[in-house]
This record gives sequence, C-alpha cells and structure tokens, in this order.
Amino acid sequence: MTDLPVPERRPVLLITGCSSGIGLATAAAADAAGWSVLATVRDPGRADALRAAAPGALVRRLDVTDEASIAACFADLERLDAVVNNAGVSNCDPTLEMSDAAALRANLEVNFFGTVAVSRAAMPLLRASGGRLLTIGSVHGVVGQPFNEAYSAAKFAVEGFMEALAPVAAAHGVRVSVLVPGYVPDTEFGVFPDVDRHTLQAASGPYADTFAAYVARLGRGWESAGQPAAEVAAAVLQALALEQPPFRIPANAWAAAYLDAKLADRDGSSVQRLARDWIGLTPAT
Repeated sequence: MTDLPVPERRPVLLITGCSSGIGLATAAAADAAGWSVLATVRDPGRADALRAAAPGALVRRLDVTDEASIAACFADLERLDAVVNNAGVSNCDPTLEMSDAAALRANLEVNFFGTVAVSRAAMPLLRASGGRLLTIGSVHGVVGQPFNEAYSAAKFAVEGFMEALAPVAAAHGVRVSVLVPGYVPDTEFGVFPDVDRHTLQAASGPYADTFAAYVARLGRGWESAGQPAAEVAAAVLQALALEQPPFRIPANAWAAAYLDAKLADRDGSSVQRLARDWIGLTPAT
C-alpha cells in the first residue's frame, strides 16, 4: 500500500482588529492564500462580515487593552508563524483644549500599549517558529499631523518601539517590520461627519480658525493618497513572504513620497545596520 503524501502544514497567522477595514481585508486575503488565520476582534458580535469574507478563518475575541483577554487568546496556541498588529483607533481632537488627558491616554492604550502587549505575548511563539511580526503603522508615525496629536504620538511610539525591537528580535530569528499604508477610505479611520467637525470646531477655542483651515485642506489633493484596504492586505502578504523584509515598508507610492519628505533612510535599512552592529549581528543575520 502506498502512503499518501502528507500535506504541508499551513502557516499560522494571527491578525488583530479584523472586524473591518485593513484587518478584515488581510484576514480574507490570507485565508484565500492558504494561511491558517486567527482573526481577532474586540466584539465577536460584529464579526459577520469577517466570517463571510474569510470563511476558513478562526474568529477569536481579543481586546488589546485587556491583559486577560490577550492571555486567553494565546493560551492554547502551540505554533504561530506571523502576527499582524492592526487593531487601532483614530481620532481628531484639539488636544491642547482638552479638559483632561483621558482621550490621549485612551488612544495610547489601544494604538501603542495594546500593540506592545500583543507583541510580547506573541514573541515566544515567533521565536520558536522563526516567525514574522508586522505592524500596521502610519505616515503620521513619521510626520506629525495637525489636530491628530494623540494618534501621531501613539504611532511615533509604535515606530520607536518596533525600530528598537527589530535588531534584538532578528538576533533570535524573528523579522520585525512596520507597513505604512496610504490613506484608506474604505475604513472607519479618518471619517469625520459634519456634526463632529462642528462640535470639534466649537471645542477648539483659540485654535478654531486653524482647525477650520485644516478641515478644509482635508478635502483637497488626496486623490493620489488613496488605496483600498484590499491593496494594503496584498502588501501585507507580500511583506510576510519576503526572506529579508525591510523594517519600514510603504504600501503605495504616495506613502513612499510622504515618508521621503522626512526620511532619507525611508525603509529603515541604515538604522537597522547601525543597531545590528551595536549588538554584534552581521548584516545577513
């Protein structure tokens, strides 16, 4: 009797924030591409679209701001080949006029501390598999955007954390990257209804005229910036397939040009070479 061939094991990918937008599109693309997908959401009651788009994915609850939720999600995982840190929130606030720092702290809890917490939980499994840790960044983690101070601060923090982590993780077999999308209109990010604009304008105090000019600018010149969530998802899968992925990966030409306005070392290679030298790694390690 001839033994049947043993099918190749499907690599396991965990994605955060999959109820909509980039997370949902990435789960669908990865499911179609043959990954074993763990698609996580904060509220499983909002996962109908996810289940329809990625029928092969396993949907799990994961609140990135809740350590117990993170521990429960990872408790029975025996192998993990890649993680995509996607969960996040956007905001548009006159930060200097806030009566307290609650909104700033809430933004940092999700966008920064949540990303760090998930990454910490994943690293033992990623070290064991020689896996990948990819985080969805933002051009506003490199170039601060007016009236998005809290979001920019959180994404700057994510950039710094991941840039510092990358050479250390590489020494233990884990590749760390930040993928920077362009403006993605088919997500809940960056959508500010008129009522919110009016409310924010009224709350802007001495910055009201400046805020009005900012809002007016948002409606002009963004045609080249846009890309659908599915295009970002394709860039994620391409990045995960690279043998030696760069640290920073712009997802479209607009994002690349935006980063060029500030970064001479756009993809992070020069900084990574320097940091690798500090810890005794050769360039190919």
